[in-house]
Amino acid sequence: MELRGVLTPTPAPTSEDPKEEPVEDAPVKVTAKRTEFKPSILHDGSSAFTSVTVTVTNSGDKEIDINPLYFTITDASGGKHTAELGIDEDQIDTVKLAPDENVTGTITGKGKFTPKYVTYIDGLFGDGVRGNVS
Repeated sequence: MELRGVLTPTPAPTSEDPKEEPVEDAPVKVTAKRTEFKPSILHDGSSAFTSVTVTVTNSGDKEIDINPLYFTITDASGGKHTAELGIDEDQIDTVKLAPDENVTGTITGKGKFTPKYVTYIDGLFGDGVRGNVS
């Protein structure tokens, strides 16, 4: 008599991390897509980098700050990569976005990896908003 499943029941599927799921009514929308790394004059040619084009839209009713330091890229294996400043010529600008404004630019992480999503955190200590990389 076989008892498979009785001793080791299959757990119900769960989400990866509920805090990391995109929020439909968030005051900030983040979209991201893979792009080619465009080395700036600061690139020394000896390191590999991965870039993602990010568009941030302020869909709230208050001004928000955008800064490359407010972003991380998470790769397909779960590794987090902080933004490398000034290394890609299309780096996202440091700006203030009024309601209904948006800005587009790149976020670049050190190394060759497959980006899964980009997380934006307003002011380094706010709530994170994620945009999946397409």
